[in-house]
Amino acid sequence: MTETITRTRRERPAAVQLTPSAQARIATLMASAPADSIGVKLSTPRRGCSGLAYSVDYVNTANPLDERIETPGGTLFIDGASVLYLIGSTMDWVEDDFQAGFVFNNPNAKGTCGCGESFTI
Repeated sequence: MTETITRTRRERPAAVQLTPSAQARIATLMASAPADSIGVKLSTPRRGCSGLAYSVDYVNTANPLDERIETPGGTLFIDGASVLYLIGSTMDWVEDDFQAGFVFNNPNAKGTCGCGESFTI
């Protein structure tokens, strides 16, 4: 008796959830991006008082180790070395009378510096 096993591959959830405001900001960035840009990339370089910071930059080549999140306005790449620091995070875009920028709710962050520019894991 031979039993056939079928496997269903379920889609892996994105490492970072984007709010509609963050998606709209990515669309705005891509509308005015340099001609060779294929998306924007989120990374966590070492800098700041606490050790890691969030950085969003244009990217013109895809790295196979980076995670991709397709949005209606363009692709968000997440640096492959940063994914573990960002799993479960929410990325938002916030604007008010005094400042504008991406804001991250990162459940992995154990602390932030006083100025809010960097975090520690």
